[in-house]
Amino acid sequence: MIEFEGLPESLPELVNPVMVCAFEGWNDAGDAATGAVLHLEEVWSATQVAEMDPEDYYDLQVNRPEIEIEDGVRSIIWPTTRISIARIPLATRDVVLVHGIEPSMRWRSFTQELLAAARELGVEMIVTLGALLADSPHTRPVPVSGTSSDSDLALRLGYEPSSYEGPTGIVGVLQDACATAGIPAVSLWAAVPHYVAQPPCPKATLALLTRIEDLLDVPVPLGDLAEESRAWQLGVDELAAEDDDIAAYVRQLEEVVDTAELPEASGDAIAREFERYLRRRASEPPKP
Repeated sequence: MIEFEGLPESLPELVNPVMVCAFEGWNDAGDAATGAVLHLEEVWSATQVAEMDPEDYYDLQVNRPEIEIEDGVRSIIWPTTRISIARIPLATRDVVLVHGIEPSMRWRSFTQELLAAARELGVEMIVTLGALLADSPHTRPVPVSGTSSDSDLALRLGYEPSSYEGPTGIVGVLQDACATAGIPAVSLWAAVPHYVAQPPCPKATLALLTRIEDLLDVPVPLGDLAEESRAWQLGVDELAAEDDDIAAYVRQLEEVVDTAELPEASGDAIAREFERYLRRRASEPPKP
């Protein structure tokens, strides 16, 4: 059994748990993926149950610890990967949330330790989140692609098999480890407009959360994220309006997207959006 720093002696018995993971760094353009997990930790009041030993996996000269002072008490915050549990009211499953930094070394040991934790918690499926810079216009819905290491699961979800070849990050290594271990796994990637790479990108975070809501069939309160996404888009509109080259480039990207079939405008997409609305309504406490 893998032991984590801070792991309680008696773990809670979880209901149909799914693990959702995101890592800062190479896999996280616009902080969109980690932003999604942090949002879920907050809106679902997740409780941290474990964290990995930073000395095993991180170069502390690259990812330095930070000093924090709270209520006059000084402490060191170490770079690490943390595991939290979210027990969602009226939902049919619990969610294990993993938020960390891409490790500096010993990736295979890191993934095996994480998979050991998943087994210990009874996780039924692992969902990894990522975000990449792409030729996508900020004025259109952020594309989110899905792949799976399980062919049956990919077929059921309508995901295309990944044809990517080239360098990978910890998300790709974790997906491969899941396939080897026979653990169903899904990877969701948001395409962040490359000409506005500066984080955060709330619109991409919102797109990932919407796909998570559909995948897990669990309502996700959005809070202020929708308004933040609109404000982000307006801000980029203003920047593009000040640069003729950028404005022309955005129009070119829009034409490419608009000539393709937009799944967001399909009847199935409209039906899914209505189902999300009903789920969120059902999860809200009754008004006095």
